[in-house]
Amino acid sequence: MVNRTNQSTVIKEAINSYLDKGNSDKQDIYTKVVDDLGVPRPTVRRVARDLRNELLEKIRILQSDAPTPSKSSKEINE
Repeated sequence: MVNRTNQSTVIKEAINSYLDKGNSDKQDIYTKVVDDLGVPRPTVRRVARDLRNELLEKIRILQSDAPTPSKSSKEINE
């Protein structure tokens, strides 16, 4: 029996593999992962949700560190 953490990691890798291959239809990706790994579809959907949330959190962190655009010297002089 595979523990939940390892199973999630394997499912995330499979999802990312299909995304890297250019697959963009999430239902198609879910079906392929279910077929390849033999895991229930709700498990694949849960892991996909977790993956999305992790990526959104990383984006949020990166955006918060981004410098705000400063006004150009031309705008300041006007």
